[in-house]
This record gives sequence, structure tokens and C-alpha cells, in this order.
Amino acid sequence: MASRDKSTTRQLVAFGKAVREAREDLGLSQEELGFESELDRTYISGIERGVRNPTIATVGRLCRALGVRGSELMARAEELGA
Repeated sequence: MASRDKSTTRQLVAFGKAVREAREDLGLSQEELGFESELDRTYISGIERGVRNPTIATVGRLCRALGVRGSELMARAEELGA
């Protein structure tokens, strides 16, 4: 596996934090978000920990499940340190 540069790692961690915050704001567990987005709970966990780099299609599924626009989720990630 290719190593990631520090900037990419920071972005993935910040995006994961944004997903976690949005999920928690809705009172959803990782399992519930996984069900709503048709993603495995372990994949959700990986995104939230910043170890997964989701595709744009996956981000779209998360946004639909969380009831937020992609731009809102990215803005939240930027606020959290991307």
C-alpha cells in the first residue's frame, strides 16, 4: 500500500470527524448509518477514523443517509482541520 502524505491524512481524519459528528447529531450508531447508506459498519468506522479514502459515490451515499449536502459535510471537515 502506498504511503499517504501528511496533507491527505489530515484531510481524511477531518472528513471522518465530520461524518462522526453528523452521525452523532442524528443519534445514529455506526451500524444504523451503515444500514441507511448500504455500507458495512466496519467501513463506516474506517472512514470515521480516517483510514479509509471513500469514493465520491460513497460520500454521496453517506450524505443521503445523513441528510446533508456534500458541500456541508466538506465545510464541516474544513472547520475540523482539513
